[in-house]
Amino acid sequence: MTFSLGPRSSAEGYRLVAFDRIGSTNAEAMSRARDGECGPVWFVTSEQTAGRGRRHRPWIAPRGNLASSILEAIVVSPSVAATLGFTAGLALDAALREVSGKTLPGALGSDDMQFSLKWPNDVMAGRQKLAGILLEAETVAEGRLAVVVGIGTNVVGAPEDTPTPATSLAALGIEVSAEDLFACLSDHWAEFRAIWDNGRGFGEIRSLWLSRAAGLGKPVAVHTGGTTREGTFDTIDETGCMIIRTSGGKRVSVSAGDVYFGSAASTGAS
Repeated sequence: MTFSLGPRSSAEGYRLVAFDRIGSTNAEAMSRARDGECGPVWFVTSEQTAGRGRRHRPWIAPRGNLASSILEAIVVSPSVAATLGFTAGLALDAALREVSGKTLPGALGSDDMQFSLKWPNDVMAGRQKLAGILLEAETVAEGRLAVVVGIGTNVVGAPEDTPTPATSLAALGIEVSAEDLFACLSDHWAEFRAIWDNGRGFGEIRSLWLSRAAGLGKPVAVHTGGTTREGTFDTIDETGCMIIRTSGGKRVSVSAGDVYFGSAASTGAS
């Protein structure tokens, strides 16, 4: 089976570069951007050997998993571009629910199978990480910002000894190929990217994301370096920062960090 774009994605002018095996789809996308590629174009593989997540953590995709990166060179500020991560989460969540509904009817009713979006960039199945999203951006010619959104999804296998326990679609009993998942993802990306509209539609994206958010209204701790913020996950603001309400009622804005919910919030383990 080979990778192909979904019908909506194809109709809207997206392009595709597929690899049998590659080090990093994000690195390849940014290299092409430096050479003048403006997109929108997907870079995709079912075997990634040198991928990475946030804070330069390794993210290796064994054969059969999905590593995909979408590149666009657009005229937006870095802070606006950063909100594309929420768009990516919504697109993948919609794709996962679509393929799961086709392959395992009724499964989404169980707690272990509830997909949700964990701030800032993870897609969860229950309490386990199913996918990660990594945004990178560089200024290129004509004042444009080359934005690469990497989406790594555990289709057939999941890494071990990760900060948050991970799972795969196969472990959840969902039998789908990386190729079929990607075709679905590419169409949902086109859908939510249109809503985002270079940041003008982030208000709607924000509302949709909050409706799928993990841990909303629950105890949370966010660890950033040597600093820990604790309280209740109140919302995300108009820039995508997490807003924590402390025990004293103060609302604190957090722009990045490792997030732990519930009982894990007090221990830093999940």
